[in-house]
Amino acid sequence: MGEVSVKASEWRLVEVGRVILFSTGPYTNRLAAIVEIIDHKRILVDGPSSKPGSVVPRHSAALADVSLTPIVITKLPRASGTGALKALWEKRGVESTWDNSAWAKNRDRSAKRRALTDFERFKVMRLRKQVGLLILLIHLQERL
Repeated sequence: MGEVSVKASEWRLVEVGRVILFSTGPYTNRLAAIVEIIDHKRILVDGPSSKPGSVVPRHSAALADVSLTPIVITKLPRASGTGALKALWEKRGVESTWDNSAWAKNRDRSAKRRALTDFERFKVMRLRKQVGLLILLIHLQERL
């Protein structure tokens, strides 16, 4: 018989210590960590951010209102207090890991693009055309 390789799933699991991003509600675009799983639709979260406007108080949240990030705080005890979570949060460097992730960078880039005015979009278009023309000229010079 042929060999069979079994590969673990790459899904992001709802687990204690998983860092989440709020997608709706009063804490939109803020990070928090899952502290306890209440049931199949609700979790207890806490977000001890060092940034003043990014703190998420300990409360129950629906899984439909959050997105699971690939960041996990390992060895976080179930139902741990805010102090213990804050110590592990800072030790693992959750905020710096998030800021350096491609997901966060793409969100920042799209937010900047959404904030552009009509004239700023026009200037970006003109600059892109100039860069394209320069690249075309370089390729033509290499051919000759």
